Amino acid sequence: MAITGLILIAFLVMHMFGNLKMFIGAEAYNHYAEWLKGALESGGILEPLLPHGWFIWIFRAFMLACLILHIYCAAKVWAASLRGRGSRYVSVTRREQTVSARLMRWGGIALALLLIFHILMFTTKTIRPGFEASDDPYSMFVGAFGNWWVLAAYIVFMLVVCLHVRHGFWSAFTTLGGNVSPQARTILNALAYFVAALIFVGFMLPPVAVFLNLGVN
Repeated sequence: MAITGLILIAFLVMHMFGNLKMFIGAEAYNHYAEWLKGALESGGILEPLLPHGWFIWIFRAFMLACLILHIYCAAKVWAASLRGRGSRYVSVTRREQTVSARLMRWGGIALALLLIFHILMFTTKTIRPGFEASDDPYSMFVGAFGNWWVLAAYIVFMLVVCLHVRHGFWSAFTTLGGNVSPQARTILNALAYFVAALIFVGFMLPPVAVFLNLGVN
């Protein structure tokens, strides 16, 4: 669970930097999106080591496997936690837990549902608020986030993501042996907050700029 969680966090950071290309312009963002999908005729990722267009499908399969394994491990941990509680009449004090820790499991479920919505919008184009299926990636982004409700849903989505990331980052490195002293605990907590804040700000800058017409049009 720790390893797959860190892989998913690394993907979020990569995706965040890709989204920031919105500020460079339509050509740069569309080129990045097509390169990521392996749709460029001039060559895609890991070509000619891999045949044209193969990388994105291998990458998607790998990320899906990480996500499924992460959810499976979370379910196993949740079940073990429930078994370890004993009688349901026993009072349990959780004052030392952070908000993100308390919402970790339910937040994960909400995150999965919001992720499905995100895929239906920008990957399969089943839901198309403000854009057409034939639009390029830049136009899709601008069209979608011109709607207040899409931006509001995205804010909720990213808040859930970053609460999950904050506790998940700390828990992962603790599981892997990083929390070995009070000083290490302080550093891990600071890094967890930094990574969560970085992801939130990085992901929110482009859609907010689109909605407010600030440098993106």
